[in-house]
Amino acid sequence: MPVLVFDLDDTLYPELSYVHSGFRAVAAFLSPLLGVPADTLTAGMIAEEALQGRGQVFDNVLRQNGRWSKQLVAACLRAYRQHQPALALYPDSERCLVRFASWPLYLVTDGHKEVQARKVAALHFPAPMRHSYLTNRYGRHRAKPDPHVFGLICRRERVEPREVIYVGDNPRKDFVGIKPLGFKTVRILRGNYAHLEADAAHEAHCRIHSLDELTEEFLAGLLSQPSGPSS
Repeated sequence: MPVLVFDLDDTLYPELSYVHSGFRAVAAFLSPLLGVPADTLTAGMIAEEALQGRGQVFDNVLRQNGRWSKQLVAACLRAYRQHQPALALYPDSERCLVRFASWPLYLVTDGHKEVQARKVAALHFPAPMRHSYLTNRYGRHRAKPDPHVFGLICRRERVEPREVIYVGDNPRKDFVGIKPLGFKTVRILRGNYAHLEADAAHEAHCRIHSLDELTEEFLAGLLSQPSGPSS
């Protein structure tokens, strides 16, 4: 039977929900120190992230309240990374996982290994994943586009790469390392990379807007295509 593998962030759930969950945890930590309501701090962080990105959110909030220090920024980062997030799958992800519950299902995701593990634990998958491959557990050099964990999936399932389908959202790294090996790839157009145009090497074989488009007929057509560059 073919194997279906999913990316996590912005493929199965909206990553921004994790970011906002983390901001709420940091706001709860900072509120008694700054004497500012946690809701006010959370709103400020969300607004800061929307304007500037998340790179300097904690620095800027602390500076705005006259309490910046390297130690306090580090404490905010720990609170963010160590919090237990409140997350939910996209509705179409729920439906897709139920639809393919009888298939071998896997996750492959990059990022801080403890953070990613908490995300996986917080998401209640309606169908069991056979394994969640957090690439950083194998070393940062094993993050996508490195194909290492995809090879582990093939060995575990005793299948060839052409029998494995990977669904992801980031054409910068999700597909370029595995397409030359024969893996089949699907790009879902949502999240931060939805409007990013990619060259043939980095683009997936197929593009979709919703996981509702993944049907057995759709995947059978993909599996029947010759392996190699996107069509």
